[in-house]
Amino acid sequence: MHRVMSFSGHIDIQTAKNSIIELSPDVTIAAGYEENTMQRQHAPFRADIVGSFLRPDAIKQARQQFAAGEIDAAHLRKIEDDAIRHAVEQQCACGLHVVTDGEFRRAWWHLDFFGALQGVELVEVNQGIQFNGIQTKAQSVRVTGKVAFGDHPMLEDFRFLKSVSGNAEPKMTIPSPSVLHFRGGAAAIDRNVYPDLKDYFDDLATTWRDAIRAFYDAGCRYLQLDDTVWAYLCSDEQRRQIRERGDDPDELARIYARVLNQALEGKPEDLTIGLHVCRGNFRSSWIAEGGYEPVAEVLFGTVNVDAFFLEYDNDRSGDFAPLRFIRPGKQQVVLGLITTKNGELENPELIKARLEEAAKYVDINQICLSPQCGFASTEEGNSITPAEQWEKVRLVTSVASEVW
Repeated sequence: MHRVMSFSGHIDIQTAKNSIIELSPDVTIAAGYEENTMQRQHAPFRADIVGSFLRPDAIKQARQQFAAGEIDAAHLRKIEDDAIRHAVEQQCACGLHVVTDGEFRRAWWHLDFFGALQGVELVEVNQGIQFNGIQTKAQSVRVTGKVAFGDHPMLEDFRFLKSVSGNAEPKMTIPSPSVLHFRGGAAAIDRNVYPDLKDYFDDLATTWRDAIRAFYDAGCRYLQLDDTVWAYLCSDEQRRQIRERGDDPDELARIYARVLNQALEGKPEDLTIGLHVCRGNFRSSWIAEGGYEPVAEVLFGTVNVDAFFLEYDNDRSGDFAPLRFIRPGKQQVVLGLITTKNGELENPELIKARLEEAAKYVDINQICLSPQCGFASTEEGNSITPAEQWEKVRLVTSVASEVW
């Protein structure tokens, strides 16, 4: 079990890969997080994370000042840089071998990335995305030209993360291509540009293949595709809505699997790509419910990612039986057994019992552990405090160190 220790001055710590990171004052670290020979030495790690963290007050204030014209983009970026450095320190202090930038430069987990693609525009719409009892801001996407990756600004965001990550593995998170299609549907695509949607899906695959190569060339060796659509395809209510707008949910599953696999063609062997399946995460609310069975055979059995990050923090996610479709061997499944939607800390013995239950369907050596989602998929964040957030991460590393 990890022991928690607090230090009041600057100290140097040795990370899981023997790099040295200087910690700021008053950062709490988990003792015993040093490398365990039973742990995986490469991504995905036995103790992993989905990616986003609660935005610090300094970033929230700076964004307001930037919007009001009180500071310029360079000043905003410096504040983001400082916050990301501190977030990396905190992740390492919790015992993680992997770090992200917390998605601190984004307002959304997906729209910021989409809006910087060629041929895609962010637009104001009549209403936001409907969650269970709450709506997001009323923004969406529209495809107005040929979709392409281009010179995407998030490449520089990753380069900065890599520069401050020491030898911890810097992970980049971007939305999955299926989300760009599903979020607006066919109605959001200019049919003068794409009279045949097959060409659109081919361009999606090419765009994400170019993105994968560009992030790889920028030094990324761990890339995560975030995808709510596969969870929607598990929901009876969402499947009904899909049919109402003229699509066949089972056909969409096959199309999205094909697009993903086309995007993954030629993936470098030393690049790990994960797919995070999410049922919606906005201010601790959700959109979809339903187990993975409707998509399990197509998703787990045919999509050629290295790891599936799966929400399993409550009954809405169903049982572990669909994991029987995870292919034996290299492919990993990262079980999100610890919720980010509230601050109540899970019982570690119950988490271990659930891991044991999952191992009835997939080899324990193909299982890893993480929170079920990020802590702030949008800049608003979940209903959880920063202290509770880091306790959740420490729980992940603690349980993983005992199980593996």
